[in-house]
Amino acid sequence: MNTPVPKQFLRLDGKPVLLHSISAFAEYDPSMRIILVLPTDQFEQWEKIKAEYAVTADIQVAAGGETRFHSVQNGLALISDSEPAIVAVHDAARPLVSRKTINTAIKAAEHYGNGVPAIPISDSIRRIESATSIAVDRSRYCLIQTPQCFSLELLRQAYRQDYKYTFTDDASVVESAGAPIRLVDGNTENIKLTLPIDMAIAEAMLKYRLQHTNDLSGGTHP
Repeated sequence: MNTPVPKQFLRLDGKPVLLHSISAFAEYDPSMRIILVLPTDQFEQWEKIKAEYAVTADIQVAAGGETRFHSVQNGLALISDSEPAIVAVHDAARPLVSRKTINTAIKAAEHYGNGVPAIPISDSIRRIESATSIAVDRSRYCLIQTPQCFSLELLRQAYRQDYKYTFTDDASVVESAGAPIRLVDGNTENIKLTLPIDMAIAEAMLKYRLQHTNDLSGGTHP
């Protein structure tokens, strides 16, 4: 992002990116328990944001780990085994997740043990091999989003594995533990803010939502 401010704290439409992501879940289900995983040196900044924006949602904070894998482990540690639950793991830098995507992934996890949002690839893609590249069939691939939703038992069991560098998301961890992954429809505007231009795109998408009753995925915006 070329900024000293962590991207989850950058202002998007007047409030931190992180609050947009939290609001998507808090408004989907006000009773939902939210666990926020942050580096310990960002705890103070989070407390300032809570006060500034009068955050009332029930949010617990866990310390981030060396990798995403270890951060999720730390978040899971705050959930009791006695709590029958569906756990939705979401990137704070995806503030435009739709209510429909959240609902679809959670419902899939309730029925099948997991639900992972995905969208088709519209660009042509090539596989790089050494000094050359080879065209591949894009219909056999998709882009993966969050929230990735799992039964607590399945996710906790998967995170008992030792860390592997191939673990890029929760689905790869669960798949490595032997469980098949259930893909569900994601929403195209559920982008992960990575580059400065992504902030401008997200601002435009938010303005579009304000001007239309339905969001880009056909559901009602929270």
